[in-house]
Amino acid sequence: MRGLLLCGGWLLAAGCLVGASGSCRHRCCPGRNNACWVPGARRAHCYCDSYCQRTGDCCQDYHSVCRRAAVGCAVGPWGPWSGCSSPCGVGSRARSRQVTVPPRHGGEPCPDLKQRRGCLGEHPTCGAAKEVAKILPDSFSRDFRDPWRRAGMLLLEEPSRSPRPSYCGYFRLTQVGPRCRGQAWSRRLHPDKQVCVECRGGTSQRRPHCTGHGLQGARTFWVAASVAGCQGSWVQEGLQEGCVCSPPALIFV
Repeated sequence: MRGLLLCGGWLLAAGCLVGASGSCRHRCCPGRNNACWVPGARRAHCYCDSYCQRTGDCCQDYHSVCRRAAVGCAVGPWGPWSGCSSPCGVGSRARSRQVTVPPRHGGEPCPDLKQRRGCLGEHPTCGAAKEVAKILPDSFSRDFRDPWRRAGMLLLEEPSRSPRPSYCGYFRLTQVGPRCRGQAWSRRLHPDKQVCVECRGGTSQRRPHCTGHGLQGARTFWVAASVAGCQGSWVQEGLQEGCVCSPPALIFV
């Protein structure tokens, strides 16, 4: 009776555990893992995970097989931070490190192998992403009434022949305002439609692009210069030098 009482207390490490006769060979596990067990005496389970030290149900050779042979995880140094995921505005950077020695026999698990932190993209072309494009159909006369033109501002004279486009841009419309239904040409603008917009002689050494062509893959905004309130957004899918858009084409103004 006295021996049973001793075994029922916290002197479990003395070998009085039910089923403690099992072997932990090749079964050592970190943490609390109820699947890491072997059959012991009297068909009872004994465990080979590190939590068994707290519950007192380790197999008889746990300390000799698991703890003495335990190898903790070792990792290398952190690699460099990646570039900002967003060329303009809020994004994130990431870095990682590699495991040099994997954990074995219930050793310490590996720490985090990846880190991420916020960043602010400041690409030299970020200013282009903030510009709003003003567009018209290519057949539109240049002496239109521009609602953004200040009173008394003279219109530039157009040459007799339209200059060849400097480049054209392809855009996927993502949003089209309801007021665009007011004109025949703007009614053709629909979300998810690709449009081609020509830049005609609007470039210079100081400004080597037409205002509002944006950045490839970035969502920017446009307004229809002849339809008050008609506006929306698009995503630039690419630019092509010296091209001519197939009709119906648009132009930057």
